[in-house]
Amino acid sequence: MAGMVEQAKGQAKEAVGALTGNKDLESDGKADRRAGETKEKVRQVKDKTEGLLEKIEHKAGEVVDKAKDALHRK
Repeated sequence: MAGMVEQAKGQAKEAVGALTGNKDLESDGKADRRAGETKEKVRQVKDKTEGLLEKIEHKAGEVVDKAKDALHRK
């Protein structure tokens, strides 16, 4: 969420800088926007990684349970 806010803030600065001819403000806006995009991508990767870890843990638990069941049947 913070990444999206930073992107919006950057876009606004960029637009105001372009309209007023303020190259420094426009440049700051681009930097803010890109930083926000990066934060958002990092968040997405983190979310996907956490999801994969949960799936792996679940699958590992299933394998352990099956192994225990197989041992108890003998």
